[in-house]
Amino acid sequence: MSPPSSLRRAARRLDRRRRLVPQGLAPAHVVRRLGWGVVDQGVSSLSNFALSIIVARALGSEGFGAFSLVYLTSAFILSATRGLATDPLLVRFSGAPPDLWRKAVASATATAACAGAVAGAVCILIALFLPPGLSGGFLALGVTLPGVMLQDSWRFAFFAQGRPTRALLNDLVWGVLLVLALGGLLATGHASVTTCALAFGGTATLAAGFGLLQSRILPRPATVRAWLVDHKTLGGRYLVENLSIGGARQVRFFALGGIAGLAAVGDTRAAEILMGPFLVILMGASQVSVPEAAHVLKSDPRRLERFCGVLGTVLATTAGVWGVTVLLLMPTGLGALLLGPLWVPAAALLPPVVIGMVMGGFEIAAAAGVRALGAAPRSLRAQLTNACLYVLGGVTGALVDGARGSCWGVAIATTIGALVWWVQLRRALTEHLSTAPGSRAEPGRHDRITT
Repeated sequence: MSPPSSLRRAARRLDRRRRLVPQGLAPAHVVRRLGWGVVDQGVSSLSNFALSIIVARALGSEGFGAFSLVYLTSAFILSATRGLATDPLLVRFSGAPPDLWRKAVASATATAACAGAVAGAVCILIALFLPPGLSGGFLALGVTLPGVMLQDSWRFAFFAQGRPTRALLNDLVWGVLLVLALGGLLATGHASVTTCALAFGGTATLAAGFGLLQSRILPRPATVRAWLVDHKTLGGRYLVENLSIGGARQVRFFALGGIAGLAAVGDTRAAEILMGPFLVILMGASQVSVPEAAHVLKSDPRRLERFCGVLGTVLATTAGVWGVTVLLLMPTGLGALLLGPLWVPAAALLPPVVIGMVMGGFEIAAAAGVRALGAAPRSLRAQLTNACLYVLGGVTGALVDGARGSCWGVAIATTIGALVWWVQLRRALTEHLSTAPGSRAEPGRHDRITT
């Protein structure tokens, strides 16, 4: 076995220092992290919302369904790449000294770009066997995936550095370029699945180039193998977790397209898009939920379950309020203005989608508690169970009643999945209190911390 690299040895020393000096989380720090997380996620979500709205109006249900499969494939690959590249970076090099951070970023960004190149080659190969409505989009995705992966890696590198404003600026640049590109396609009448996919990936590549200027760091492909070996323990677990839920979503939508047609995929995605503003809050909160849960665990372990309950209630209530607001306001004409002809089928799918989002809030809260406890086997078990439930519910529902059945199946699966997470939380907390009531969790060794 080869000796650990200097980068790995430095990461171990950083871990030891963190364990010797507990990092408390003052309320001001939590608010700041939550604020930057929500703002950055808001910019990213706003760009994706604009992308979805423009493509939906330009291409209709079937064209938007085809584009959605391309987009969801990109999201799936992005999630897997994070497990290998940026999740270990966030865990082991957040707040690291500048020299160590720069070396780690050079390796992590190279890993992300190389993963994008490999996945892109696979997408190009798959495109050769797809029908015309899909092949062009997957070909465009394959060409631009390395840039998409690199842009995302810069975002998390800046969070690890403690410079969230740089991540926000990079996302702003990408968002502006994307909207301009899509506007040009609409104005010239050249909007299609292929050209919209090229606009998405091409503008991400330009933003990735801007990240190079921001950081003044060149990715080092020669260090990719060492990075993967040094962080195989973390990367392997994150890869499995990210692949499980991302793969489940991918299987559900591809199965829905095969069973009920591309229009059903477009209608379902349109319904999910209407919940976009709530997802900004959900994703922003998820970025600080684990470290804040760890803070509660350190101060008083018996308060952890109550904290998760309050967090879940707040997120679930927010989802419910937003869903009711959409159902009340959109029929006044705003829904048709945003989605055009997709509004009517999307509105019919909103009730199960809202229920799924509500239960997702409870799931996020319980997952934060499990991960703060460092119960990695329980976290993985719950994630894999959720992925299986998601596929089973989504595909079975599609067989029974198309898009509507798939949405109800996912809502039921999410409800059961939330219960699974809460069972795992209670068992993990019971074990923690009975075996080491005075011990302190170490979330930095198990889960991502984004700032």
